[in-house]
Amino acid sequence: MNNNNLPAWDLSDLYQSIDDERITRDMENYRDFCIDFANQYKGKLAQLDSREMLKALKAYEKNSLLISRVGGFAYLNMVTQMKNQAAVAFYQNVSEKLTDYSKPLIFLSLEINQLPEEKIQQWLTDEQLAFYKPWFERLRRFKPYELSEPVEEVLLEKSMTSSSAWVRLYEETSSRLEYKIDGKSYNDAEISKLLLNKDADLRHRAGAEINRVAKENADLFTFIYNMIIKDKAIEDEKRGFREPVSSRNLSENVPDKTVETLAETVRANYKNIAHRFYKLKAKWLGVEKISYWDRNAPLPFAADREYSWEDAVKLVLDAYKSFSPKLYDIAKDFFENNWIDVPPRDGKRSGAFCAPVSADFHPYLMLNFTGKQNDVLTLAHELGHGCHHQTRTKNGELNEYSRMTTEEVASVFGEMITFQSMVSKLPDGPEKLALIASKVSDMINTAIRQIAFHFFETRAHAERKNGELSKDRLCEIWQEEMAVSLGEAVEVGDDSRYIWSQVGHFFFLPFYVYAYSFADCLVNSLYQVSQEGRVENFADKYLELLSQTAIGDYEKLLAPFGLNPNSPDFWNKGLSLISGYIDELERLDKVIETKKKQ
Repeated sequence: MNNNNLPAWDLSDLYQSIDDERITRDMENYRDFCIDFANQYKGKLAQLDSREMLKALKAYEKNSLLISRVGGFAYLNMVTQMKNQAAVAFYQNVSEKLTDYSKPLIFLSLEINQLPEEKIQQWLTDEQLAFYKPWFERLRRFKPYELSEPVEEVLLEKSMTSSSAWVRLYEETSSRLEYKIDGKSYNDAEISKLLLNKDADLRHRAGAEINRVAKENADLFTFIYNMIIKDKAIEDEKRGFREPVSSRNLSENVPDKTVETLAETVRANYKNIAHRFYKLKAKWLGVEKISYWDRNAPLPFAADREYSWEDAVKLVLDAYKSFSPKLYDIAKDFFENNWIDVPPRDGKRSGAFCAPVSADFHPYLMLNFTGKQNDVLTLAHELGHGCHHQTRTKNGELNEYSRMTTEEVASVFGEMITFQSMVSKLPDGPEKLALIASKVSDMINTAIRQIAFHFFETRAHAERKNGELSKDRLCEIWQEEMAVSLGEAVEVGDDSRYIWSQVGHFFFLPFYVYAYSFADCLVNSLYQVSQEGRVENFADKYLELLSQTAIGDYEKLLAPFGLNPNSPDFWNKGLSLISGYIDELERLDKVIETKKKQ
């Protein structure tokens, strides 16, 4: 595919370049604001009336918006050119300065949490100040885990040379990894696409090369991972979190027990979903056991279609429009403006993401589009993230925050409606079977495999308490969790032993992974409700749900759809959609076999 004509970001609506004088001016203004704000309000919050507190929060929010743009620009400028040392150094410099400048503001949340509840409730009787109630509630949740201001200041400063530094080393090292097959060099995104090639030998060589490079870097990545886990454990202990996952759960406003229920429910469904599917896939591939690297392999009879960027855009936008014209109107802005960076490039970060800048500004999407079917669904996924952000702009910068368990809802739902649009156009036969099988494979990667990742993390963090983990021990835990989740039809051998180090979320967002499964089950349940037709104006209520995900409780968000996230039945309902697709695959398999015999 020719990448030259694919859209790329234009960041000039933020700043012209890293040399833009406005960056220096905005950062200096932010530095001065932080000092002035602390001088004006530190130690005095208890004496403020609601009008004065509202004035303080509006000033605080205004400057948060400003500096979010500086930080956002620095990051976005870097991720498409991570081999450009000037871009990397600029990002690091901005990050360090913003961390340093923000230190005077540490008092705000600490001091608010020292106030009696009666004072908070008195403030919130003011209608304008009550707009910030979600922000106040989020701060108060962390009250039992906050430390003294001097300690919080040290933790903030040290983060740049501890956890953030290790993450930076991991990401920079990962972005420079080079893979070679038959004398040709590939970056991470390019070699990952080879795993979707119809040539089994090429897939296996690509997988072996990924594992080889991971093995070569295993000593460094093992050390980095040990340091990240230990750094987190130290802070968790000081703050009083019960389990390593607890701080993540608090950020999500999800009880530890709910996450445990999700994980155990998914694990109980390994056999009915993943094991059953891979047994079918082994049959279709004509082998007794499939290689670890063939989990996502295309079926021999799958249409080897390449999508142009224009085809992919039309397919996704048509699906969005069929579901909701309102959603389509939000989505098309991303294509009419330069808000998407599409082509894979040397030095560009692998994968795909949606990067919000601030609550009042549009987000940016990053892809590594090579024209595969999965790239179409990835576009639908990241576009869902972008639309989700745009439904929430009215919430304001302070109320908005990334709750990972709901951040994935719009993206996974966007994938689902696009997939349904694609499959509805096909008659019973091999092409339909292959498309559904590909989707089931993706859903297993999201709902099942991410929980296997979660159990890997849980075990690694638990064992790290007794001392550093060797690379061999991490490999053992990885292989054990993969084997249990994938089943006997998948060969989990030495050719995938070091792949744990390729899962970036283990490093830069510990315990993030369960959010994918959480969101997938939630979306599957929502989708089932939409198909049952029991909820009137489902699309409008769905968009309303999206607009409230950062400021609403799960029970209230899902009540209009008759769903209760505290019940195991909720998770089983979501998982049943996947098992239902496997039922359909078994039906289609029999139909095809019958036709062959006729």
